[in-house]
Amino acid sequence: MHYVYILQSELDKELYVGMTGDLKRRYLEHQRGNVEATKRRLPMKLLCYEAYLTKAEAMRREKFLKSSDGRKDIRKRIIESMIQ
Repeated sequence: MHYVYILQSELDKELYVGMTGDLKRRYLEHQRGNVEATKRRLPMKLLCYEAYLTKAEAMRREKFLKSSDGRKDIRKRIIESMIQ
């Protein structure tokens, strides 16, 4: 399995989108400050993740979520989940 995940910084509320083959390990790396992109924005919380059978599928989804349309989709989903 390959995972695409979305983290949110509890410090500045900014989002981080990533991909990994081992979600638990990668999340711990973020929490321990071992990831350059997020270490100054700790703590991070896991908002959601999606599982894919192939790395190629996960890479396509990660690329979309990092695009401007993907970011809009993420923010829309966050707002909708807060309403329900």
